[in-house]
Amino acid sequence: MRMHEPILLKNMLQPGYTGSLADYERTGGYQALRKVLGKVAPAEVTAMVTKSGLRGRGGAGFPTGIKWGFLPKDYQGPRYLCCNADESEPGTFKDRQLMERDPHQVLEGIAIASYAIGSETSYIYIRGEFALGAAILERAIREARTAGYLGKNIWGTGITVEIYVHRGAGAYICGEETALLESLEGKRGLPRVKPPFPATHGLYGRPTVVNNVETLANLPHIINRGPEWFAAIGSPPKSTGTRVFCVSGHVQRPGNYEVPMGITFRELIYGQAGGMRSDKPLKAFIPGGASAPFLTPDHLDVKMDFESVAQAGSMLGSGGVTVMEEGTSMVWAALRLMEFFYHESCGKCTPCREGSSWLTQTLRRILDKRGRMEDLETLADLCKNIAGRTVCAFGDAEVAPILSTLQYWRHEYEDLIRETKSLGLPGVSELVMPAARH
Repeated sequence: MRMHEPILLKNMLQPGYTGSLADYERTGGYQALRKVLGKVAPAEVTAMVTKSGLRGRGGAGFPTGIKWGFLPKDYQGPRYLCCNADESEPGTFKDRQLMERDPHQVLEGIAIASYAIGSETSYIYIRGEFALGAAILERAIREARTAGYLGKNIWGTGITVEIYVHRGAGAYICGEETALLESLEGKRGLPRVKPPFPATHGLYGRPTVVNNVETLANLPHIINRGPEWFAAIGSPPKSTGTRVFCVSGHVQRPGNYEVPMGITFRELIYGQAGGMRSDKPLKAFIPGGASAPFLTPDHLDVKMDFESVAQAGSMLGSGGVTVMEEGTSMVWAALRLMEFFYHESCGKCTPCREGSSWLTQTLRRILDKRGRMEDLETLADLCKNIAGRTVCAFGDAEVAPILSTLQYWRHEYEDLIRETKSLGLPGVSELVMPAARH
């Protein structure tokens, strides 16, 4: 197992570290902000982030510096930065730890990004259930403002950076950046049709950048230690730096692990997380949160970088690695995830709204031993008519568990259906599909 230096989790691994401003300053906190604020041109800060190769840690993996560069250069009105802390992806819990255990690291990253894009007002849109995290961030903001790191005319530079915490109301869809913006504006959290994109028409119709918590927390370290240092970590040139992966499921040591991009899933699961919890071998794992297609033991030596995982047929997504041992029903696993997506569909797009209901009901029938072989083609056809046909990527996400389990464990579906026939149970033709919930 390769040794590595923790970056984002380093402070909280120190005995007695509380995450207070005093503790953060003792570790060199806010020195990166002092280095750039009023001393380095905003465009140069953006260039440093671009050179580092930092990519979004929220799911899409888009290059951060390039994303900032999409904002119009000659726009004279207000601009906004939104920190996406609506961490609602099943199996993902890294941002929660970063906010609760080292909030000033996140705030310094937000302040640096705000300066780089010319935003005087920034928002942290936090998942509604994270009441503790919201309270900790509010307290940290007050500490930083009192100490002069936030507010108007910071250190006499004429630069203003204000940060506000906005709690969501428990809607998974608001993790999608345009639904987040709608919710911030006081509207129902529904994804917007793009274009226009947030870079030109974001919050209140103004140029806006939306970045994930982990993405922003990397910025102080890139400024302090240089973009070349960050770019040399991981799997250059396209997957640089470290990544916090959330390991859960049937492992001995579930938790958050910060590792260089490009280590293998074997190193993470068996090296970091201690391997399987029992004598049962690994059967399947989700590499990047519920939205990512399942992978098999044959993929354990795939490198954990954006390109390698995509080539294997899945994605790193939000960094949630869920491990399942032999004996787990993959039809059951697909249904559990499908029920989540069905519940969380915002209902805006017909393929997703109606299709999620049909997918859920079909999976339930198969698992209840009331299915037919034709149901497998129905599942595939429904997935085909959802993926790529919705306003946001939710439709693609909800079909991933079904398509990947059909690809690798189709025999489990077929076995359940054969058992239906052997028991002489009624098939789907005798049942009526219930109306969609929406």
